[in-house]
Amino acid sequence: MDEKLQKVLARAGQGSRREMENRIREGRVLVNGAVATLGDRVSLTDVIELDGYPVKVTEAGEGRRVIIYNKPEGEVCTRKDPEGRPTVFDKLPRLRGERWIAVGRLDINTSGLLLFTTDGELANRLMHPSTEIDREYLVRVMGDVSEENIAALKKGVTLDDGIAKFTDIVDGGGEGINRWFYVCLMEGRNREVRRLWESQGVKVNRLKRVRFGPVFLPSKAKMGRWVEMDDAEVNALCAMVDIQVTSKPKTQQQKQEVKRQQSKTTAGGARRPKGFDWQSSDKPEFKPKKPGKRSFR
Repeated sequence: MDEKLQKVLARAGQGSRREMENRIREGRVLVNGAVATLGDRVSLTDVIELDGYPVKVTEAGEGRRVIIYNKPEGEVCTRKDPEGRPTVFDKLPRLRGERWIAVGRLDINTSGLLLFTTDGELANRLMHPSTEIDREYLVRVMGDVSEENIAALKKGVTLDDGIAKFTDIVDGGGEGINRWFYVCLMEGRNREVRRLWESQGVKVNRLKRVRFGPVFLPSKAKMGRWVEMDDAEVNALCAMVDIQVTSKPKTQQQKQEVKRQQSKTTAGGARRPKGFDWQSSDKPEFKPKKPGKRSFR
């Protein structure tokens, strides 16, 4: 291996390539005890330090991990919160020489699927707009929703930060003033789902992400729990965004963590579900009807 330093740092989960380039310019990276410069190339035998801490150097794809986390409401998508609120990183497995990178964000009042990976390049590819990965949400709105409203949301409405739209909307049922909908969009702008519905004069009072691209929220990932994707699933995710796949086995530490998690989340060798089981939700009223064929899957 002989690769650019910023690429190796990004793959190690230290941040994006652009962030790593800035840290190199600031003199915060050492290679074999010397201050690194932008353009340096490194190999597996080099000793790299960032802000005085050693960085684990790996080949492309080696030890790559991805976990699915079922975020509850009330948690924030930051590593440390100045207000002392719980964060999505608090319950994740501990790492040595690496760190978890969140693929996108959910606001504090939104629950559901979050992906985390140790591979910075994979995280960046999954989040980049050019990959056009769709996100699916289950939303409960309060107010009257007409066919005209649905048509407008699918055609596109002007928000403060530009035009936005749902690529599809499917009725999920409901009674009274509350109705459920499955919605899909291709972006991840701040509070985009809520703002789109608010543009039609209705209020979102429940919001849960249930899918990110090909990844569904599995029923065994209870609220506040995580599930690790196996090697085949990770490789499929990488192939989707044109990243080199790997067939290297997990380390002993990784195997032990997966085994411990499986003992908590599965029983009796139950088969892995193909989609999200609404009956597993912590709140009994969270049971919209399942739609038939959805064009955005």
